[in-house]
Amino acid sequence: MKVEVKSKKGLRTILSVIVDKKNIQTKMDERLKELQREVALKGFRPGKVPHQVIKSQFGKSIYGEVIDKILRETSTKAIDEKKLKIAGQPKIDLKQFGEGKDLNYELQIDCLPSISLKNFDKFKATNFRIKIEDKIIDEKLKQIANQNKQFEDKDKNEKAINGDQVTFDYTATVDGNKFEGSDGKGVQIELGKDLFLKGFDEQLVGVKKDDTKILDATLPPNHPKKELANKKTKFKCKILNLKKPKDRKIDDDFAKFMGAKDIIDLKSMIEKQISSQYSQALNSITKKEILDQIEKNHQVDLPQNLIDQEISIMTQNIKPEDKEKYKSKNEKLAKSRIKLGLLLNEYGEKNNLKVSDDEVKKEIQKQVKGMPGQEKMVIEYYQKNPNASQSLKGSMYEEKIMELIKSKINLTYKEINTKEAEKIIAEFNKPNVDTEKSKTTSPLKNKSKLKKISKK
Repeated sequence: MKVEVKSKKGLRTILSVIVDKKNIQTKMDERLKELQREVALKGFRPGKVPHQVIKSQFGKSIYGEVIDKILRETSTKAIDEKKLKIAGQPKIDLKQFGEGKDLNYELQIDCLPSISLKNFDKFKATNFRIKIEDKIIDEKLKQIANQNKQFEDKDKNEKAINGDQVTFDYTATVDGNKFEGSDGKGVQIELGKDLFLKGFDEQLVGVKKDDTKILDATLPPNHPKKELANKKTKFKCKILNLKKPKDRKIDDDFAKFMGAKDIIDLKSMIEKQISSQYSQALNSITKKEILDQIEKNHQVDLPQNLIDQEISIMTQNIKPEDKEKYKSKNEKLAKSRIKLGLLLNEYGEKNNLKVSDDEVKKEIQKQVKGMPGQEKMVIEYYQKNPNASQSLKGSMYEEKIMELIKSKINLTYKEINTKEAEKIIAEFNKPNVDTEKSKTTSPLKNKSKLKKISKK
């Protein structure tokens, strides 16, 4: 194999590679011998098919297979020989090939840039420590208690009111006709939550045990049976039982019911949970502050193929007209991401930072333990999605790098309360602030972000 640098411009290098026809023929002969042992053709004993017969029938496909293998092997050797650090997949341009000829091709390679890291000592950032007020914890406690109500039977003559739990059987009809799924047994709803069908709950207010009542409702637009979507429906309901919510004290017994040792322990769990959510949002702001300085203080040549790949990933679900409309913005964002990725990776390599497979396994186990009742789902997700583990490893690697950077820069610690945190997060998310940053969400304004504490 002969390798020469044909041209070098910026980060792009083109290599000329020539593979001698004798080497190709040797590979061809080796593959033909393998096929002689494997192929079974009519009229020949297994393993005894003549060399020429194999070649006449499979010659073209064998040549293509051999050339493909040679291209993979020789392109890797050529890159290693010239000690090139490639960025992305090289492009191959065949110049000459064919049986009885040398293989001549060009290898277009975009190389990783040489990076000179600045000293981070002069970089500054603020690391926020959040103090969760008692009233916030108490509000969350009440919310948890409300989500974990206990009910007791109502007297037979008592009527249902909002907040009561109603158990009933039903038979439904559309235009007087029953349909698949039109019967329900032992259905249980809490009046006022309106989770069954819109307007259904309010029609059950005032019923008593053993009552039969006909209700009018409209089936949802996303009903599995398209012909039933938005259909007006009559529900004949037989009331089986009524229950009212018990008065529940938020005390040690309640805490134990929720899986905590006592009420102090439960409050501590809630505080940690809310604090963690705020910390995620605030850490994103600190990280952005650091990354902005790293990007601003370094000049790096970027491989065009990496830019193109990043833009392609970013815009894969965007309409063609929008791709053109936001072309400049997308290119700017792609360059920023690649530049920071290269700089952080260089810093990680310089400091010999790594994430072991054991660390990834421990992190997955941590996630499993943090989702009681959904352990199997989490494990299956990582088993069925190999890329998920790799993505997690990448996130952990970046986190290690950021933690090391924080230990080197001038980091100011500032303790704030939730009101101050809300203001900082809102300011960060203002539309007139650089919209290319990764936005963060206020934990209090998006309560769904708070993990539900549930009974063990």
